[in-house]
Amino acid sequence: MKKILFSLLLIFLLCTGCTSLFFYPSRQFADNPTARLFAPCDVWFKSLDGVVLHGWFFDAGPGARGTVLVLHGNAQNLSTHVNSVLWLVKEGFNLFIFDYRGYGKSAGSPGIKGVHLDAQAALMTLLTMPGVDNKRVVILGQSLGGAIAVYTVANFSRKERIAALVIDSAFSSYRGIARDKPAEHCITRPFQYPLTFFFNDYYSPVRWIRKVSPVPVLILHGEEDPVVPIRHGRALYEAAVQPKELWETAPPGHIQAFADEGVREKLVKYLAARFEENRAGVTKE
Repeated sequence: MKKILFSLLLIFLLCTGCTSLFFYPSRQFADNPTARLFAPCDVWFKSLDGVVLHGWFFDAGPGARGTVLVLHGNAQNLSTHVNSVLWLVKEGFNLFIFDYRGYGKSAGSPGIKGVHLDAQAALMTLLTMPGVDNKRVVILGQSLGGAIAVYTVANFSRKERIAALVIDSAFSSYRGIARDKPAEHCITRPFQYPLTFFFNDYYSPVRWIRKVSPVPVLILHGEEDPVVPIRHGRALYEAAVQPKELWETAPPGHIQAFADEGVREKLVKYLAARFEENRAGVTKE
């Protein structure tokens, strides 16, 4: 019954054109002793419309392999999302993770247009940070962050600075994922198509992923993802142009690819290869 009520609420929000149903921010920072061990530096910067945003930068030290910009998912804030990517610092990568407006210590309230402005500002901020090699930068977007990352890279004017775009467990379109929940129940199923046409689909990654080229795209998606079905990852792969890869991962759950040590090792090798290609100008000629 609760799932049916949720689906009915979703339909109501879609009818009113409300896109805030994608955002579940928390202002409360979780106590994270593991993150503190890596001594993150607080980074404050402004979004493109002036909203003040907050992030953490983890310095891997001299000889860092490169830098990863993380765009996290739709719930809580960076203090919890960072746990799935801290292993990259151990592997020698600098890490920059930030909160969209309305999340954590960032000002404002989240909205579709606003979070995309935030991601663009975060990328521009990262590229001006001391010690960041502009030929060794990768964007990693997880779930909602993956959708935002596609639009961000597709519309970035200096793509030669981005060695790769990594998308983990992202949906292919806002309208498409909004249809999935009503489709789960017979009572709400008849409403899934007519009502979602009122939904703003402009920023949907499937519309923009072709324009990410010539930046290499790596899509990770769980075969048993209960939140964003794997067909979304496959749709993004089909819409993308070369160079592109799709890794269908085994661990059950949402955003669980990095729970597999084999995936971690494979990703480290993938990133190293993309960084070397980018420094040599191979992928941007």
